[in-house]
This record gives sequence, structure tokens and C-alpha cells, in this order.
Amino acid sequence: MKAFIGRYADKIVGVISSFDRVVITGTILDICYADAMGRYLRNKGIRIFDYTRFAEPLREQIRKNAEEIACSSGLEIEFIRSKNFRQDDRIDEIIARRGNHPGLVHIFSVMERCPSFKPWHDKATGKTFLKHTQAKCLHYYFYFIDQDLGLCYVRVPTWAPFRLQIYFNGHNQLAAKMDKLGIGYTQIDNSFLAIDDFAKAQELVDVIDVGWLHKRLNEFAERFRPVIRHFSSGYYWSLMQLEYATDIVFKSREDLQPIYQHIVRTAVHAVKADNIATFLGRKLNGNYQGEMGNSFHTRIQGTRIRHHMGHVSIKMYDKFGIVLRIEVTANDVSFFKHHRRVEHRDGTSETKLAPVRKFIYSLPVMSELMKAANRRYMDFVAAIDDRSAAIKDLDALSRPATDGNRTFRGFNLFHGDDLDLFLAIARGEFMISGCRNKNLRGLLNKTGSQVSRMLKRLKTHGLIKKIGRTYKYYLTALGTRLVTTALRLREMFVIPSLTGPQQPSPQNS
Repeated sequence: MKAFIGRYADKIVGVISSFDRVVITGTILDICYADAMGRYLRNKGIRIFDYTRFAEPLREQIRKNAEEIACSSGLEIEFIRSKNFRQDDRIDEIIARRGNHPGLVHIFSVMERCPSFKPWHDKATGKTFLKHTQAKCLHYYFYFIDQDLGLCYVRVPTWAPFRLQIYFNGHNQLAAKMDKLGIGYTQIDNSFLAIDDFAKAQELVDVIDVGWLHKRLNEFAERFRPVIRHFSSGYYWSLMQLEYATDIVFKSREDLQPIYQHIVRTAVHAVKADNIATFLGRKLNGNYQGEMGNSFHTRIQGTRIRHHMGHVSIKMYDKFGIVLRIEVTANDVSFFKHHRRVEHRDGTSETKLAPVRKFIYSLPVMSELMKAANRRYMDFVAAIDDRSAAIKDLDALSRPATDGNRTFRGFNLFHGDDLDLFLAIARGEFMISGCRNKNLRGLLNKTGSQVSRMLKRLKTHGLIKKIGRTYKYYLTALGTRLVTTALRLREMFVIPSLTGPQQPSPQNS
């Protein structure tokens, strides 16, 4: 990212990385799954087949609470009938009239799907229990402006197990922090077009007080879901969806658009499956069964390129013509891994690489992991965008190099062995964990000594470096730039030219 920003420093106003969309779910541990609900009913002396009679009074409490909140705020609950209705558009209209001062903005009600349970009697075992099922119930959406989080909503289902959903936007939270400190900024939608002090703003973003957030979520639950008082466990808050954006703000549309048009259309062809895995901090192997791919869309606002791997994606697009945004979206945070303490069922524990836990206290970890994904993507973009240096680099790549004792010939990226070597060292998993002699032996079908000579040749040309006291090699910044550029030239220009339609010869004309 530093390379890209440094190259266009005279055109860039600043850079800010922050959570964008944050969706958190709250589950009541006492009743969140079928066995727990059954146990709760038995402890209360309620028959399993009286589950509906147990849930109905609680539903009425939620309805009554919604009506009281609406009445005290001078609002009417708006029932949504059309599937094409956009809540965000209506909220924008209301805020444009009322202003963005803190307080309740609007309440929607809508029939939507929700998890539920149904009583079941097993004749074979003679046992009666609850089974999980899907149902439909009335949901309330409470939209409000919080003084610390900005515009939020709480989605409240009226049927057990009463799973809450709370949304806020990290950019709005940052705006609230800057307001308190008197830092000037210009914000449109969820983007900052200007900030008086980008460095200070980034410091504010990087401080994530999860304990404070936990208390605030509990306050929302108390206000909009009064039935929580009936359950001693309270709500367990977990991460449902996260978006983390890195915004590079340019001075003008004329500064960004030529750069953006080049890199976005190049990235469509240059980004491969293993590159996507690398951006997201994963290694691609034969065991991966999920979907992966790229997509390019032309929208009313502009163009967008998106790369996805399972429940996680990374995309790049321009906001309002002057903001280059790189954004990671995670619909399942356990996709990401980090080193943490893992407790086993036998009571032992160890520190190991493990999936991120879904509870809200993983927010700081997710901030670092998603910011790193954006950085790796921008490093890739910087490499494919550096056209002037690429010509010089490729020229140097083809020339002999010496280590002081021995001269090694240059590389020909179209020659069999050299091409195979470039394709091998550019694999995504090697960008993360490095590559060893034994890794390349299997890929290139070469002996250990042959691979050693190849590695020595790459090292002499400055394309790889060895990590001290290990047998791992990583691409250098020069190596990354050269390999990316060389393969891009081959795939985007040389091969299409060679495989294009043949012109008829003069004698056959």
C-alpha cells in the first residue's frame, strides 16, 4: 500500500481504514436452541406441548412495548407489505426532514422468517422434546441515531427464541468521535471525502472498546426487547457480518479515474484463485471445496470488481469518483484464522492457529486481519499498476546477474522451465507461508539440487530472500512486482495475440 500511496502522493488527500457495516446478533443462552428451550420449560414446570402458550404472552409484551415506544416518540409503526420496499430509502427521507440529532427515527414492522421450535413426541423412545424449525413472525425494526454509534437499527422478532439483530456503521461511529474532539470532516453517506487530521482519525478508529460496546448492546436489548428480564443468562453477542474498508481519498475525479480504470480492468484478468486466498490470509489447497471467483460490474455509481472465497469477499470500487475503496466483507468471521489459546474437551489447552471466535470480543482481531487483507490487495494493485518501473525491471530480469563468484543467466518468462518456475513461486500459499525446496520439487518435477540452483538464481537476481534460520524463501518487493508484471503481460497481451484470428495468406486471398 505504501508503494501505491507514495506513487500518487501528490494526488491523494489521505487514507482511512475502518469498519463499515457491522451486524451483531444476540442470542438468549437459556433458550437459543431446542434442547435449551426444552430444559428451560421443564425447569419452569411447563409441558413441552405448551411451548406455544408459553411464547404467546412474551410476544404480546414485545408488541405492547413497540407501541408504547412509538406513542411516546410521536411516531406511527409502518407495516411493510411490498418485498421491493427499501427501508434505507425511507430512513434517508425521514432524516433529511428531521435532521441527524440523536433519537428514535422510525419503526417498521414486517412479517419475516425466524427460527422456532415445534413439540415432538417420539413413539419409538416415548420421549417428548422440541425440534428446530423455521417459521414466520412479526419483526420490528427500530431505527435510531445513537450519540456514539450514529444511525443504528435493532431488529426484534416477536417469537421465541427472540434472536436480536443490531446494526451500526463504523464510519458513523468515527464521525461521532471526531465531533466530540472537534476534528473537521466532510462525510457523504458512509465515506469521508475530507478529514482535517487523517492520522488522528486513524488512531480513533484503531481503539476498539468492546467492553463499552457490550454494555451499549445490553442497553438496546433492555429498551427494545423487555422480555430479556425473564431470562437470567441475558444476551450472548456474536458477529454476524462485518465490512472493513480502506479508503484512499483523491483530490479530484480527474486524479483518480485514469488510475482506477487501468487497475480495475487489469485486476479482472490478473487476479487468480490463489491470489484471492493470499489476500484473505489463507492457503489454497486441494481440500478447499467452496466457491471462488471474480466478478466485474458496471453500476450507476461506477464500476466494481469483486473477488470471493466462500463466505468472504474483497472488492474494489470508486465512491463518488474521488474515493478508491478496498473492502473486505465477512459473512462468517470463523473463515479467518489467528493464533489463540484453544481449550480442548479433556480440559487441556494450547496456543495454536485456529478460526476466529464469533463473539464480539473478536472485533479487535478482525480489525487487524481485515486491514491486513486490504493491504495485501493494495500491494498487488501497486505491482500491476507500476508500468514505468515494470519495463526497466523486466529488462533487468532478462540480463545475467552475478553474486561475485558466479554469473547466472537471465530469465525468459516464455521459456518452459523459467515459466514453470514463475508460475510456481507466484502461488498464493507461498506468499503467506513462504516456499521451500521440497515444495518446488513436487511442482516442477525437479531434483533437490536442480531446485537449489533455481533458488540461487532467483536470489542472485533479487527476486527472493531467505528467512534467517529457516529453509523458507519469500518474494521480495521487486520479485512480487516482476512476477506479477511478467505473468500479466503473458496472459493479457502475448497469449491473446498469438491465439487471435489468423489473417489469410496472400495466395489464399
